[in-house]
Amino acid sequence: MDERIISQTENAQDQEWSLRPQSLKQYIGQNKVKENLEVFIEAAKIRQETLDHVLLYGPPGLGKTTLAAIIANEMGVQLRTTAGPAIERPGDLAAILSSLEPGDVLFIDEIHRLHRSIEEVLYPAMEDFCLDIVIGKGPNSRSVRLDLPPFTLVGATTRVGLLTAPLRDRFGVLSRLEYYNETQLTTIALRTAQILDIGLDELAGLEIARRSRGTPRIANRLLRRVRDFAQVLGKDIITENLANEALDRLQVDRLGLDHIDHKFILAIIEKFRGGPVGLDTISATIGEESHTIEDVYEPYLLQIGFLQRTPRGRIVTDLAYRHFNLEVPTE
Repeated sequence: MDERIISQTENAQDQEWSLRPQSLKQYIGQNKVKENLEVFIEAAKIRQETLDHVLLYGPPGLGKTTLAAIIANEMGVQLRTTAGPAIERPGDLAAILSSLEPGDVLFIDEIHRLHRSIEEVLYPAMEDFCLDIVIGKGPNSRSVRLDLPPFTLVGATTRVGLLTAPLRDRFGVLSRLEYYNETQLTTIALRTAQILDIGLDELAGLEIARRSRGTPRIANRLLRRVRDFAQVLGKDIITENLANEALDRLQVDRLGLDHIDHKFILAIIEKFRGGPVGLDTISATIGEESHTIEDVYEPYLLQIGFLQRTPRGRIVTDLAYRHFNLEVPTE
């Protein structure tokens, strides 16, 4: 798969912590989630208890890692970070849990990718703050229970449906993060520009927001690339015209579609009369794996109404024809 500037997957540049808000007041968007967390955190402080375990779920790039850091900051405790694929054995998780200090926040990204045997270790840790360790093998083995300090587990996942019911039920706070609107993304772009000392016109910020697929991670990435064009051209301020020119050269159109999206949609229109066409046929036509098409390319096209999944295959909608200035078929 080609590298895509509008990919929601995190890369090394996206991990710049200076751009991330440090408190709930600085956090832009996700108002319902933010308001509820404010209440839960304040209540936990009043009771002088740890916050209930929190599950954050939703599409990538919307701020789940940032929210985990904010929760730790608001509670005044340390944040420990790991990821589901990085925990390979139950002993790895036991080592992490036993090193926590009272009240710490443990953040597990991609928690749906935890192995089932590791989840079994996590259950008593979440419920009773203890670890059940088996010492020895065979008939001489015995179980030893070790007490853990109270802690808050913050889990993040893009695929909440893959979580087992026993694990999901042990979270006290479940929060779904939604896509951002253009106003919120414009505010995020202007804030990022201020932090990075970039001159950004508000209309230019709106244009970047419009092409960011509702995702702050993409908005910040596009802003960096537009900044490159501005610096090479010797411009101190990114104007709307400059932003349009740069984004057009990056092949990101007004709806956030890139050259791969264009290739995908136009292949169905030009070679299969708009569909219906099967996933395997599309895969062979454009030279991409079917699971990549299904998991990476299609979700946004479905979200904006350019594509339909039917029992007979994929169909391109009238909206897509109009976007590409093509005549809508009568049948």
